[in-house]
Amino acid sequence: MSRQVLLHVGCPKTGTSYLQDVLFRNQPVLREHGVLYPADRFDAHFLAALDLMTLPWGGLETEAVGAWDRLAAEVRAWDGTAIISHEIFARATPGQVARALASLGDAEVHLVLSVRDLVRQIPAEWQENVKHRSHVTYAAFLRTIRDPARESKIGSWFWAVQEIPDILDRWAASLPPERVHLVTVPPSGSDRGELWRRFSRTFGLDDLPLDLTAERENPSLGVPETSLLRTINQRVTSVLAPPDYRPLVREVLAHQTLSRGVASARLGLAPADHAWAQELSRSWVAVLAERGYDVAGSLDDLLGPEPGAFADPDTATADELLPPALDAISALLVEAARLRAVEERLHGELREAHEERDRARLTTSHRLRRRVVTTLEDSAAGRGTLAAYRRLRGRPRPAA
Repeated sequence: MSRQVLLHVGCPKTGTSYLQDVLFRNQPVLREHGVLYPADRFDAHFLAALDLMTLPWGGLETEAVGAWDRLAAEVRAWDGTAIISHEIFARATPGQVARALASLGDAEVHLVLSVRDLVRQIPAEWQENVKHRSHVTYAAFLRTIRDPARESKIGSWFWAVQEIPDILDRWAASLPPERVHLVTVPPSGSDRGELWRRFSRTFGLDDLPLDLTAERENPSLGVPETSLLRTINQRVTSVLAPPDYRPLVREVLAHQTLSRGVASARLGLAPADHAWAQELSRSWVAVLAERGYDVAGSLDDLLGPEPGAFADPDTATADELLPPALDAISALLVEAARLRAVEERLHGELREAHEERDRARLTTSHRLRRRVVTTLEDSAAGRGTLAAYRRLRGRPRPAA
């Protein structure tokens, strides 16, 4: 039976992609040190989350059936420390939380929640929506976020995975505060390794010989790049199916190309929205401080940066969009050339396969005919049959 389970349930945009990448790639090392990260594929815990919460997700939910129960069974069978991690667990309902905790057996469960200030989370969530095909304007997104009474999928999702006290009310209600761990994302400009050090301390990974090379990250975009991507979504979401959108738009354009616009203005909040977000964050910090949770970092990290210059992505000009648009065109041309080369190679392999098949058929047919002729020539009756067949093949067909 697993002695301890570290259950990391969110929040999105808090370095979770990097954490999960490190855990997935270092599974053998972790096992050697008594730590289980049960995943036969990178998105195994994502599928488990979809299954636990019965969430529709572009067809992936069909792959997820039974994923949570399989994950929980593997954790129960492990005699050591097990780690479960995915950010969308944050939106689980109280009933789903109860099922999840019960299915982990009698292990000592520690809840881990990684959190970041609203000043950065709000723009990051809108940008993540854009990366997932949305073409909702930034202004409309902010109106939805600031008015919880407004019925919308965007608003309900945002608060389900970002309202820190509420997430903890659902996930940590049955746990003592010393088994609830908050990992705060360091302020902008901090040392790049600081967030990992906070994760490492919380998960007990200090001093393990882990490969920390980043292979999977979810990089941010600048203002003109995000504006361009939203404009592209307006044009392609009705004609480009989700299985094609992800590799071409989200990966090639957003992650591999547009995220490199490091000189672009970073997305932020207008002064009024900034003040509102900071005030709400202060109220959350006061609540969390009273609860006595273990904190890696500082609750003051949740207050966010001071206001800066605001660049509105909804009003980006053609001149501002031109450089990322040219980068996007170049990237798609390179990808088209790569795919064309793959297509030509596959066509060549198919031609070779057809030629090999035809050669095999000819060889087999010839051998069969030779065997029949040889057999018939061994007897007088057979020789007579062959002679008759040959005369028939040489005789012209009668007129109709």
